[in-house]
Amino acid sequence: MEDISRNRVRLEDVAAAAGVSLSTASKAMHNKGRMSETTRKHILDTAQRLNYTPNKLAQSLANGFSSTIGLITSDLQGRFSTPILIGAEKELRTRSISVLLANALGDEALEREQVAKLLTLKVDGLLIVHSETNPRPSLGEEWGVPVVYAYGPSINTDDCSVTCDNVEAGRLAVNHLISCGRRNIAVIGGDETYTAATDRLKGSLEAFLEFGLEPAGPIRFGQWDENWGRAATRLLMDQGVQFDAVVCQSDQLARGCIDALKQEGLRIPDDVAVIGHDNWDVLTSSSRPSLTSIDNETELIGRRAARYLMDAIDGNPHHGVDYVPCRLIQRESTLPLD
Repeated sequence: MEDISRNRVRLEDVAAAAGVSLSTASKAMHNKGRMSETTRKHILDTAQRLNYTPNKLAQSLANGFSSTIGLITSDLQGRFSTPILIGAEKELRTRSISVLLANALGDEALEREQVAKLLTLKVDGLLIVHSETNPRPSLGEEWGVPVVYAYGPSINTDDCSVTCDNVEAGRLAVNHLISCGRRNIAVIGGDETYTAATDRLKGSLEAFLEFGLEPAGPIRFGQWDENWGRAATRLLMDQGVQFDAVVCQSDQLARGCIDALKQEGLRIPDDVAVIGHDNWDVLTSSSRPSLTSIDNETELIGRRAARYLMDAIDGNPHHGVDYVPCRLIQRESTLPLD
């Protein structure tokens, strides 16, 4: 008799070893059909003893699924998009799901073209990754497969979207500075056309109100870059605003802020504590001192969005926006006062 343990074990081998028909073995492996629990257990035990591994391709063809999903991003080079893609891929890999990647380059028409192309490849679902947290138009429901949006939520509340909780991030930044003993806290805003800026400010203002405080000096919006961080900080100092901490709505702003403070001979964090947003490693680790920042948990967003997509493919769709909590990363720029 041939030693089947030396070759790939087929379902036919399991059926023969268990003394049942091929159809009965198939029903037991897929938990379908009517049979006694004793028979089903006998077949499953036999399969385990023989180290039987189901053929994924055959299963896919049988149940009508391809075990692939389409993932469309607006920006393959983006520092937010990339960790989202990594998180999604990690989650899908644990389920033996393959990913077909397409880049829409931020173009709405191209995005729809990419969707159509992926559907010709029989993907089971679509994961749409935006490069910013501004709400985006829905792709609609005419595609015939589940769709989940990551980072940039769909404006259609019936869709499933996953993004970071920027309101809580703004609140977290102010609460942290207060816990460090600061009370005169300034805020430097990013581009107010981005919901990230307005949401973070909303959370910060809620935290100020909770502690009976007000921001130090006027809150100004500008570009998400170091130049605006320097300029906004100089404006605060030139106007004689008294502050012992600054919330910067991005790490670029924080780097510019720190530069301006150092030019005035101020010590960070002894004289002024500074906190950023986004936890961009290239900035936070090279900053002197190293920069405390709020992490958007983008990899977790990717993992959760992929999980929701698989749930929808399995017939259990989610609806609305899931706001993933951000995380404070403590570094040297916000050490507590002695």
